[in-house]
Amino acid sequence: MNGIFIIAHAPLASAFLQCVQHVFPDNAAGVAALDVQAETPPEETLALAIARFKELDLPQALVLTDIFGATPCNVAQKLVDGVHTKLVTGMNLPMLLRAVCYRHEALDALVARALAGASQGVMQVAVTAPQNQVQRNNDQDPHDHQQ
Repeated sequence: MNGIFIIAHAPLASAFLQCVQHVFPDNAAGVAALDVQAETPPEETLALAIARFKELDLPQALVLTDIFGATPCNVAQKLVDGVHTKLVTGMNLPMLLRAVCYRHEALDALVARALAGASQGVMQVAVTAPQNQVQRNNDQDPHDHQQ
């Protein structure tokens, strides 16, 4: 089983972890989070990340961060080796939930699942409610009420 380590700007990492615990309470073990505080120096954040990451105590892990190039991502890059740990940035909730669901797969497959979850979870939704629909002539009796 792969671990999942979330590193993001505070309070995002904890919020994502709470979502995992809410949606998959039985699968939340092996998922850890670190909120990166704005006033904390990167070296101290790295020390906190190393300690929290070791708590996962799993042979392989997927590390997820919020924004490429920001402190959480820069810290995460120092944690991963590209073999036993992989890093994906631009995390969103569909990505995270997909990763939790497929933690049992090989690490490369897990990365692919997470990326697919991220892109498939973003879509435009058309809203068509009765009050927004144009009434056509002869569509209804004028005395009927739309419900």
